[in-house]
Amino acid sequence: MKLSALDIGIIITYLVAVIILGLVLKKRASKDKEAYMLGGKTLPWYMLGLSNASDMFDISGTMWMVALAFVYGMKSLWIPWLWPVFNQIFMMMYLSIWLRRSNVTTGAEWIGTRFGTGRGVTASHTIVVVFALLSCLGFLAYGFVGLGKFIEIFIPFENVAPYVPFSVSPAYVPHFYGIIFTAFAVFYAILGGMTSIVIGDVLKYVIMSIAAVVIAYIAMENLSAKPLVVPSGWFNPFFHWTLDDLDWTGKIDEVNNKIKSDGYSLFGVFFMMMTFKGILASLAGPAPNYDMQKVLSTKSPQDAAKMSGFVSIVLLPVRYAMIMGFAVLALLHYDQLDLRSATGIDFEKILPAAIQQFVPAGLLGLLLAGLLAAFMGTFAGTLNAAQAYIVNDIYLKYVEPKASNRRIANMNYLSGLLVAGLGILMGLFAKDVNSILQWIVSALYGGYVAANVLKWHWWRFNASGFFWGMLAGIVPALILPYVFQETLELYYFPLLFGLSLAGCIAGSLLTPATDTKTLKTFYKTVRPWGVWGPIHKQVVAEDPTFEANRNFKLDAFNIMIGVIAQCCLTMLPMYLIVKMNTEFFITLGLLAVCAIILKKTWWDKLPTDTPQPEPVGNRPAFMH
Repeated sequence: MKLSALDIGIIITYLVAVIILGLVLKKRASKDKEAYMLGGKTLPWYMLGLSNASDMFDISGTMWMVALAFVYGMKSLWIPWLWPVFNQIFMMMYLSIWLRRSNVTTGAEWIGTRFGTGRGVTASHTIVVVFALLSCLGFLAYGFVGLGKFIEIFIPFENVAPYVPFSVSPAYVPHFYGIIFTAFAVFYAILGGMTSIVIGDVLKYVIMSIAAVVIAYIAMENLSAKPLVVPSGWFNPFFHWTLDDLDWTGKIDEVNNKIKSDGYSLFGVFFMMMTFKGILASLAGPAPNYDMQKVLSTKSPQDAAKMSGFVSIVLLPVRYAMIMGFAVLALLHYDQLDLRSATGIDFEKILPAAIQQFVPAGLLGLLLAGLLAAFMGTFAGTLNAAQAYIVNDIYLKYVEPKASNRRIANMNYLSGLLVAGLGILMGLFAKDVNSILQWIVSALYGGYVAANVLKWHWWRFNASGFFWGMLAGIVPALILPYVFQETLELYYFPLLFGLSLAGCIAGSLLTPATDTKTLKTFYKTVRPWGVWGPIHKQVVAEDPTFEANRNFKLDAFNIMIGVIAQCCLTMLPMYLIVKMNTEFFITLGLLAVCAIILKKTWWDKLPTDTPQPEPVGNRPAFMH
């Protein structure tokens, strides 16, 4: 199917609107550093939640998840725990509150609130910036690769070649398209900062929601006329040690090879490893990317918790309606899809191939505009986070602490262009979406987890421990993929975690503890639970009215209920589309029970405190 004039008009209208948005908000964003990076902390929590959900509704992730739903059916519910998707529940229940109470601009700046000042703090600050930039560049490359695969199906390069003054190798056609559309994302993100990103994301969410409902309806109509021919285990979200009930022999034989190449055949072991890693990663709090920046942009700790909770509610039903809709259409009409690539069948092409085959004119333009917006929104949000680290944590800290607002604005523009260029360069060398995803969530985050769990929960953990723990994890994360080339990154996560944990403990115990004043200020302001006994005694000695945070059991209970509710939100649209009505209503009832419980145990108990007007802790002079 070729794009109609209507489809092309819709896409061009959207791209023009993006440019106008950046230009209109340029003046507001350049007012000061906080206005650019955090929207001035004036944006409503529900808009930030919609924006955050919209950023997670990215084109590469959606392509990956459609392929998962196609291959694994209802069992695809679990595989996004690789991120882990349930980290939003940990954030919702307590970590967003703790983070927002810190009242900082970036995750690296947070180091000063927890560890104070000194040589170890400088080293820790540096290692966080390095990690943040590595993860941001990884996500930029991940989005870039997905976009290229997507666009080349709709705009064959032979139609464009006569207008391009240079030749492009077939292998790099996706990258050519990626560079073109990345330019639009860079434009509005760099000019408009966080405010333009949030407004653009809300617009994108509306477009994607409309498209998702229509795709789900088309899939259900098609399913009424023709049954699904899939293995029996495809309809069952539960599993055994292996995926014996997902044998595609005689149906679509190539899918068996896909399961084998994914490394998920021993699903029981894979699930346990994924859950173990996921709980630790969730305890660590958000990685220093767009998710953290949205939390720091909220008005108060209470709003931060609401924002994180809202993300799952608005994201999962809409996203999975689209994902399962496309998976069902692809299964019903598999023989009409062309998934061939230079290396064989590429299941990551299911989404664009199904769009091309089944979406009518008009809606096609709207959907393509939404998916382009999904790419640009995620790219822009990640770019904004990377800019914050370069400008706030390198330029203003080490180069020009007293820079004028105009100079800061110019540095934001320059750093945005630099990061975008490096992200594109990484994308040129990436194999596929899944390979980048596995490296980010398993290898790179393996070096992040130990230090970032301990920073919240152990008073004796200090800046030296943080630095050596992060270094002992990140360096092997860059090397081990080349050592274990045939091994899924998730399976050597315990090795990365163990190395990092050893660095954390040794670095902390072989150096003096953080000064007591900084620890007391942090403990009183953030109010974490964990191993804080010695600091609690000192705080109570000064202020007998101070009460420790005794919510560990309640938070753990709420997390368990929240994860069940999140799974229900995911399964509802999947059951609805494949017309498993009994399972749909049971899941709906379970979701209602979870909602009633959380109203009493979470919503009614949210804190009412407001952040301090000045950042807490011993800050470098440039922050005052």
